[in-house]
Order: sequence, then C-alpha cells, then structure tokens
Amino acid sequence: MFWTKLKKPIIAMAPMAGITDSTFRQMCKSFGSDVVYSEMTSASVLFFDSKKTLELVNFEKKEQPYVVQLFGSNPEHFAKAARTITEKVKPDGIDINFGCPAPKVFKQGSGCALMPEKELAKKIISSVCNNTSLPVSIKIRAGIKNMTAKDFIENICDLPFFSVMIHGRTYEKGFSGTADFKIIEEIKKMIPEKIVLANGGINTAEQAKNILEQYPLLDGLGIGRGALGNPFIFQQIKEVLEDEAPHAYTFEEISGIALRHAKIMHQQRGDHGIIEMRKHLGWYFKGFSGASEIRKSLMQVKSLEEIVKVIKVKV
Repeated sequence: MFWTKLKKPIIAMAPMAGITDSTFRQMCKSFGSDVVYSEMTSASVLFFDSKKTLELVNFEKKEQPYVVQLFGSNPEHFAKAARTITEKVKPDGIDINFGCPAPKVFKQGSGCALMPEKELAKKIISSVCNNTSLPVSIKIRAGIKNMTAKDFIENICDLPFFSVMIHGRTYEKGFSGTADFKIIEEIKKMIPEKIVLANGGINTAEQAKNILEQYPLLDGLGIGRGALGNPFIFQQIKEVLEDEAPHAYTFEEISGIALRHAKIMHQQRGDHGIIEMRKHLGWYFKGFSGASEIRKSLMQVKSLEEIVKVIKVKV
C-alpha cells in the first residue's frame, strides 16, 4: 500500500491519454513526481488477451510507484483485466477512469459517462477490488448533468478503494473554465480515511501552492496538462512549498531536457519514437524568442541528429 508511505502533500502526475507513456513518466519521475500513471488502458482489450496492450503498460523500476489506469464499462472485463495487470504487469496500483470526457470514450459508455450509472459504477469498482491485491484508486470529475462528484462518492464510499483524484471541472466544462477545488475538499471531509487528490488547470508552481494553502485538507495534487513540455513543474512545486524560488529554466536547459526525453523515446521505440516525440517538442519550445519557427522545424524531424540541429544542443 504505497499510498500510506508517501509524504504529503502528494504531487502526482495525472494520467493523460496519448501522453503518459513510459518515456513521459520517466521524465516526470526524474523531476520529483511522487506517483505516475499509465495512459488509459482498455479493460475490454485486456479481456481478450491483447499482448500489444500489455506491452504498452509495461514499466521500468525507476517509474515506481506506478499505477495502471483502466477504462471500460463491463464489470466482467474489468475483473479479468485486474487479474491480468496484477499477475503479469505487477504495478503498484490500479486506477479506474470515471472522468475522461473524450467523445470516443464517452460514446462507449466509459469514462465520465459512467458517473451517473450508480449501480454499474459500484459493480466495476467492486470487480476490480475483488480481483487484485493492489490498492485501487479512481479518477472522476466534479460532476456531469445532475450527478455531482459528492453524489458519486456518497454512492461508492463504502467500497474498499484507496484513493481518488478529482478533476475540478464538470464534464460539460471539459478543460475550460475554473476548476472547483472547494468541492474536492468537501469530498475529503466525506472520506477522511482515503487519499484525495485535486486535479485540473494547475499550470504553475505558484498555483499549486495557493490551492494547497486555500484547501489544506487535500492530500495533494494531480498535475496533467501543466506538465506538457514542463516535466520539471513537479520540482518547481516542491521548491515553492519549501518557500524557495522555483528554478527558472533557460532555453539551453529546456533544450537539454527535451533532448534527454527524445533519447529515451528513441531507445524505446526507434525512429518511430522520434515521430511521436514531435508533439512533446512543440510543447517544450513555447514562449521563447523565435519559438514559432523552431516548432515548425521540429514538426518535421525524423532523427535525434535533426533535433540537435534545430535546437543546436550538443549530444
């Protein structure tokens, strides 16, 4: 039960579809993220023994504590997926996604679409808890339609899940508008024995500190989009929480970090990894003089050498 061993406030890397692969997790962990999560993994695909999916959720020891996140809508599929992940992948925990607003996920009756489905949600959580020895966590949103996060937690609070990360925006808000952290602290009061992490729109170390000071009952934060091109946000948050000035990274430092990320990507996935790395390079190089031209060139790179040439960093 790694959650009980973590120093509070816990600063976790929030799961993000198409983003939080092993390379990104390693980068966030190297800058002090306390917990990292896999990308959303289909319980139904695992139910049908997809070897490719199992490969995608494999991890390196340096990433621990590492949590595999599952999504789907069939309790039977979740049960088998939980057993498979526990026995074959052996992470530190399993997370269930009740918060994803993506249309392709929502249309399947998965992610945030499950929040109003009270009985089905309980069956899914129970099926995972009953088929793993690992601590189970859940990811939800502030609400959807007439179902608030408080209503959802009240419905499942008797189940043996260990922690919950709550995105402070409703399904209807998506990723826009201000996150409601007050409702997250109110949920902590409802389940004081469980770990409650706040998530949503946290993009700077100063924001993180302000949230934790304003809502002191929170056990920590989940950082998602705020870590894109900025994996060092975890280090900066911890610096600010120690009343230190957060380190301001220079272009040269960020270039070195981006290249290190690209090298790990290339090591794991070869030349195809460099193609996948393009989106990360676009995020790393924002806000600098001439950034637009640099990003334009980086969207064409096909090798580590080409990345070095564009950003002019020594290998």
